Formats: sequence, structure tokens, C-alpha cells
Amino acid sequence: MEKEPKMDIIKEADEKNDIGGIAVERLRSLVERVEHLEEEKKALSSDIKDIFAEAKSAGFDVKIMREIIRLRRMNAADRDEREYLLDLYKKAIDL
Repeated sequence: MEKEPKMDIIKEADEKNDIGGIAVERLRSLVERVEHLEEEKKALSSDIKDIFAEAKSAGFDVKIMREIIRLRRMNAADRDEREYLLDLYKKAIDL
């Protein structure tokens, strides 16, 4: 039995869109989707930065705005627990 040269196997597999058990088109599609989302994320980050710059120029405290956004993401129970612990710690160090 004669063994096929390695390059012939790779060429044949490539023609079938499968190399070493990897579905080439599926992998390419996933990579391209991630790349596209990364581009969108970069654009959104730029938009968010612009909004915070606008807020700052209007006299708003951006750090406080970020904290408000962080609190709004939390559910009520987690937010209440955080505020309780913050008050408790502040009392413990006489703040």
C-alpha cells in the first residue's frame, strides 16, 4: 500500500473545505463574525466616549454618571446590599 504525500492530502482536504478535521468555511465565518463585532464595539465605544464628553461639557460629573449606570445595571437586591455594606463600612471607619 502506497502512502499519499502529505501535500496531496491537504490539497484534497482543502477542496472538501475540511483540513485536519477543521471545517474551513465554518471557522472563517466565525472569525469574520467576531471581527465584525469587534469593529462595531470600537464604534460604539467611540460613541459612548463622545456622549460622556458632551455630558462633561454640559457640566455633569462623568464619574457619578458612570456610577449611576453601574447601579442601574444591578438588580434591586444587589443594589440594596451594596448600599447597606457601604453604609456599614463608612460607619466602621467614622466617615
